[in-house]
Amino acid sequence: MRNVKLLLLAVLVCCANISILSAQNENYEWFNSELSIDSRIDALIDAMTLEEKVSQLTDVSVAIPRLSVPRYNWWNECLHGVARNGRSTVFPQAIGLAATFDPDLAKRVSTAISDEARAKFNISIKNDNRAKYAGLTFWTPNINIFRDARWGRGQETYGEDPYLTSRIGVAFVNGLQGDDPKYLKAAACAKHYAVHSGPEALRHEFDAIVSKKDLYETYLPAFEALVKEANVESVMGAYNRVLGEPACGSPFLLQEILRDDWGFKGHVVSDCGAISDFHLFHKVTKNAVESAALAINSGVDLNCGKVYPKLVDAVQQGLVKEETIDKSLRALLNTRFKLGFFDPEENNPYSKLGEEVICSKKHSDLALEVARKSIVLLTNKNNALPLSPAIKNLYVTGPQANNSEVLLGNYYGMSNRLVNVLEGITAAVSSSTTINYKKGCLPYRKNVNPIDWTTGEAKNADAIIAVLGISSAMEGEEGDAIASETMGDRLQPFLPANQLEFLRKLKKDNKKPVIVVMTGGSPMIIPEVADLADAIVWAWYPGQEGGTAVADVVFGKISPSGKLPLTFPKSMDQLPAYEDYSMKGRTYKYMKEDPLFPFGFGLSYSKFKYDDFSLSSAKLKKNEDLEIAIKLSNVGEMMADEVVQIYLAQPGAGETAPLRKLVAFKRLSLKVGENKNLKFTIGAKEFAQVTEKGNSEIRKGKYTLFIGGSSPVKDLENKGVSALQSMDFEIR
Repeated sequence: MRNVKLLLLAVLVCCANISILSAQNENYEWFNSELSIDSRIDALIDAMTLEEKVSQLTDVSVAIPRLSVPRYNWWNECLHGVARNGRSTVFPQAIGLAATFDPDLAKRVSTAISDEARAKFNISIKNDNRAKYAGLTFWTPNINIFRDARWGRGQETYGEDPYLTSRIGVAFVNGLQGDDPKYLKAAACAKHYAVHSGPEALRHEFDAIVSKKDLYETYLPAFEALVKEANVESVMGAYNRVLGEPACGSPFLLQEILRDDWGFKGHVVSDCGAISDFHLFHKVTKNAVESAALAINSGVDLNCGKVYPKLVDAVQQGLVKEETIDKSLRALLNTRFKLGFFDPEENNPYSKLGEEVICSKKHSDLALEVARKSIVLLTNKNNALPLSPAIKNLYVTGPQANNSEVLLGNYYGMSNRLVNVLEGITAAVSSSTTINYKKGCLPYRKNVNPIDWTTGEAKNADAIIAVLGISSAMEGEEGDAIASETMGDRLQPFLPANQLEFLRKLKKDNKKPVIVVMTGGSPMIIPEVADLADAIVWAWYPGQEGGTAVADVVFGKISPSGKLPLTFPKSMDQLPAYEDYSMKGRTYKYMKEDPLFPFGFGLSYSKFKYDDFSLSSAKLKKNEDLEIAIKLSNVGEMMADEVVQIYLAQPGAGETAPLRKLVAFKRLSLKVGENKNLKFTIGAKEFAQVTEKGNSEIRKGKYTLFIGGSSPVKDLENKGVSALQSMDFEIR
């Protein structure tokens, strides 16, 4: 009987496909690629019934055989590689990409991702695979501000700074969507709009109360940049409420700001299940019909979830006009037409991409490049690193050394090449090196067996590499972090206690260097680790080539060059209340105490000299740009990359304005003895302050620039970074 059913199903699918082909031969207007997209969309909408229109407004858009509209599943992810859809290149997690401070590199990464995405889509269509995660509408990137170290999903973001997030985000979207004047290679999505960064356990009911100043100064700039500069195709509404309104039911966010002020022309999608939260948790509506009406009337075009089928009832009850349905459908069809779904294959330049680009050597090499540039050297006492690859006796230990899961982070694809840290180190050392490995301790709880052979054996080595830290089992989205008792958040953002105790044992009575390699996607409060370790290498979740990249840094094949895109606090006292969305005391921009490791910080094996500073003018008029000239020299003994960073302190810094803010940066590579003359233009808009009413104004007075290899804090030189150069100018 089962075989008979399968045969009938196959016949039905075949008939549906024949129906589609025959319908195309009937020359429906929406298949005429010589007509404008607008006229084709109008013709298709006019041909649909209300029920058919509504059927296209959920993430699972069903086929309409009589009109030759194939089914389409909108849900796809590509945070750091095509995710959840089989084989693809796994790049370092988003927070690691941010640590490169390299927008050009971010664009190359997303270009590689979109090449693989198109290739996989082309193959899937030929196999009639239209399942979830097989489409071209990617709900990426996550440009929320990583405002608090405890948020489990901060690993998905580009860090705590709106400017850095904007620059990396714009570049990523540009690479993902491609540069064809007619077709999108893939559709990107700016998420989660807006004011969304935990707590995970409360995200379906939480009301993020935020001042207009913080809203426009911190939470919205990256979204505005992606809309205005990158023409991002989609924006995803968040789960939480913002100032009392559900983010997916907020005319203030979705109409007044997004469409009216910024001119957004794409489509808005809800986070998955967010619209049902209206009546289930936020309690702003009574039932699914009212929730559907509130969402679409507020400006949400696509429902990831099961509420929008109730729009048929909402129209019949007079809660929604059919014209509103048409408006949302038009926005969604516009995306599908721009992706080329209704055009002949030969018209689309991206239809030629095939199997050869998926997990190609070129992409593997790129993944290695990103991983290398993302790794941050936090400490290096007495130049403990680099180690010689010809070291005689090396001991590798720690719960994450032989764990390939820590390469992945969350929202990942599956690569046929995963090089973990132990494998990378083993491949890097001389064949004459004695290298031994024991796990030593469990990742999140004490060892059950009390016998400890590891710490004694390790002390006989010339150096110990301890790979510690966490994985996405401990931090992430509410349902993914299966080892987390707090729904993916890390309410106590420390190194697990058993790992810290293990490090103490390794270091006790041991004068040989103990190198700590740390995995994780969020800041940790690790002052004792900084005291115990001879060097700390922060590896993030470094992607498929992560082990090779870590070994390249540890053994000096390259100089470390990553910079922190977030602040590492010294203690819990430096963290404001997690549920408080005020930016007071948060991030390097508003935090008055010195942190353990500041934003923008990262050590090198070489040394850099900054000099020959000059400004285009010491006195500016309002709305006038400023040009800065700098000479950077590599005065060390190794070729290395440096990230030049420029910070601005404005009148009222620490009161009406941030203490400091990043306004420019550039990564560049210098050979030993090489110098380069650099020029930066700081646009006048960077001098503006946001008032308590949310308005923008440029104030007269004294401004100060800080230029160097980190954000400015008091004890940079004690951390191994040269003091920053400061320069003053005035705006009249």
